[in-house]
Amino acid sequence: MLYIRTDMNNFIATGHVMRCLSIAEAAAEIGEPVTFILADEQALELVSGHGFCAAVLHTKWNDMEGELDALYEVITNKEDAVMLIDSYMATPTYLRKVSGRIKTAYMDDLGIKDASVHALVCYAGYWKKFGHTKRYTNTKLLLGTHYVPLGKQFRAPEKKQIRPYAENILLLSGGTDRFGILEGLIKQLRKETDQNMIVICGPYYEAYDQLRSQYGGHAGIHFHKSVKNMKDYMMQADVAISAAGTTLYELCACGTPTISYSFADNQLDNARYFQEEQLMDYAGDVRDTDIFAKTATLLDEYRSRYGLRKNRSEKMQELVDGQGAIRIAKALLASI
Repeated sequence: MLYIRTDMNNFIATGHVMRCLSIAEAAAEIGEPVTFILADEQALELVSGHGFCAAVLHTKWNDMEGELDALYEVITNKEDAVMLIDSYMATPTYLRKVSGRIKTAYMDDLGIKDASVHALVCYAGYWKKFGHTKRYTNTKLLLGTHYVPLGKQFRAPEKKQIRPYAENILLLSGGTDRFGILEGLIKQLRKETDQNMIVICGPYYEAYDQLRSQYGGHAGIHFHKSVKNMKDYMMQADVAISAAGTTLYELCACGTPTISYSFADNQLDNARYFQEEQLMDYAGDVRDTDIFAKTATLLDEYRSRYGLRKNRSEKMQELVDGQGAIRIAKALLASI
């Protein structure tokens, strides 16, 4: 049995649940039952829609130590089970106590100081900065982009074909867009007439109808929400403009030249890593930078430099092969 403890809401958006679903699908493919454990019902429809059972604790998502009694009532199958925990709200105390009841694994993006767990996953390209190998001598470590947990559609995609001129521009904001970034990008970039802008909004994008009503009549601007075939849109795009979350790794698997931006602290390391490795360009953080003007400047450069786009695309696909979720699932279940 694989238990997965994670959450989704307007504040933390969809990223944690989506990567956990990728791992769950991989575990199910090799015959392992999976149960999600959620603080509330906000992710229930998404999890159920992917065919997985979920137990709802009816607790506060940002007070995980307060859920322990309810959690213990759910994890009745402890001997032949492992629990994957994916939440920034999991404190060292919480992880230590749960690990005393069941085998545990923790998804670590931020270099948690004290994770008393049986296995730790850090798939970020910048994983070495955290010093996991020195700090966790008795923990199974799954480190690096070999373990990026992408969905089934991103497994071993075809080689990206780079066109001479970049016409199809993909705009992505992730699950939410509380800073109005998509609208800002549309305003900045719509002046270019010989392009198609494909705008994809996440499930929590509340202003979708308003945005579509305001700009949907413009030639070359196309809107979609909560798409299931994201890989197809990425493969068709000549350049993507995306928030610096896990989506950047999906774009790597597809080899889509990308300009990234950030709007949260937990995206900064990702954005800087891809910039420093010359895989993507970074337009800055919307909280302190005019990312819209910077993005337009970078996009002009991408349009005019076929060789740059081709080089970036090849390096991106070398970095991520889309098999990470399978590797994680097999490694965790081998410990049962």
